[in-house]
Amino acid sequence: MAGTPIALTIAGSDSGGGAGIQADLKAFSANGAYGASVVTAITAQNTKEVSAVHAVPVDIVSAQIKAVLDDLDVDAIKIGMLFSPELIEAVAQGLAGFTGPIILDPVMVAKSGDALLQSEAVAGLIDQMLPLATVLTPNLPEAALLLDQPPAKTDAEAVAQGQALLTMGPRAVLLKGGHAEGDTCTDFLLTADAPPFALPAPRVQTQNTHGTGCTYSASIAALMAKGLDLPTAVQQAHSYLHQAILQADTLQIGSGHGPVHHFHAHWTNL
Repeated sequence: MAGTPIALTIAGSDSGGGAGIQADLKAFSANGAYGASVVTAITAQNTKEVSAVHAVPVDIVSAQIKAVLDDLDVDAIKIGMLFSPELIEAVAQGLAGFTGPIILDPVMVAKSGDALLQSEAVAGLIDQMLPLATVLTPNLPEAALLLDQPPAKTDAEAVAQGQALLTMGPRAVLLKGGHAEGDTCTDFLLTADAPPFALPAPRVQTQNTHGTGCTYSASIAALMAKGLDLPTAVQQAHSYLHQAILQADTLQIGSGHGPVHHFHAHWTNL
């Protein structure tokens, strides 16, 4: 009998429950993987704002990584909020011997506009984390920050920025188009050995999109933990997230950017 698929999230905690490790663990479970977690930062956060951030001490982050990897047969890792240069270095060192897929979501700014990565940590993210990534999953503003360029305005510019990010170390880039204009959101999966693969979806008119990036990357990790290859995992995660956004308004959570509905396929009493 095959072992239980296990995914690990290394990310910040969202006290409002819509993003961060809370969203990751929900997405892992909804997509059929057991979830473990390493908390890098504690945020005081709701659907409206991030009012405080406390970085977890580096030795505790390192101890969490060691505790999980020493005992659990982790199949895939999702990395989210890292916050500081010191935390980036600790995570990079802690994953030195890990050979499974790593999904890196370069969390920089919350939906509310609050910063989740110190400006002095961007260089460390580029130098130490991008080369570890099986797939990097930036949105358009994050891609622009990583490249020190203006955000892409067209599909052609988005593909060009994704290809530029590929040269910085990740084995694949999933460039997310949710911040673009228009009635269709198009994501692009880019690898060195295949043409760009477009994943279009109709834009959903809702303000309840908190945690979309976390949920997307965590879903990919869960599906890869189950043995799916990257293109298949991305396609299935894309479909799952679209349905989670479509069903987001069936939840009434907070008064700002509410969460997507991670368990849209499982909750039947709404």
